[in-house]
Amino acid sequence: MLVVAVALSGCASKFWTYNGPEVTRIIVYKSERVMYLMHHDRILAEHRISLGFAPEGHKQVEGDGRTPEGQYIIDRRNPNSSFHLSLGINYPRPEDVAVARDLGKSPGGDIFIHGSTKGTTGPRAIGKDWTWGCIAVTDREIEKIYAMVATGTVVDIYP
Repeated sequence: MLVVAVALSGCASKFWTYNGPEVTRIIVYKSERVMYLMHHDRILAEHRISLGFAPEGHKQVEGDGRTPEGQYIIDRRNPNSSFHLSLGINYPRPEDVAVARDLGKSPGGDIFIHGSTKGTTGPRAIGKDWTWGCIAVTDREIEKIYAMVATGTVVDIYP
């Protein structure tokens, strides 16, 4: 019985509940490696982040290692992510596709706010850029963010 209780308690921590003010917007400042969860003009939470492995500039093509810049929305949730939990960002937008097409390349996709890679012994070093263009936080942070942020939330990503 004790083993079952311990196993279930470990699973339960992945899914937090949140009853506070609505997160109306996410603001990311790439150069500062910081992400804010906002309720209108009030900061609800601040998180240190990691970005794509070549973060300077707007993502243009698949594999460039850049994190997109501009206004996006959270368009999906993945509780079974390879990165603990993840919130999808609606990259590429039509204008992103057009830029990549003009370069004769694919814009890529699957840009998320996520935790660490499954199978690692702890969170990746936050502040060191290691993703393929995503925004990474620790597993414990993504658990809280996942509970707080609804599909449809605006995400503003600044250089």
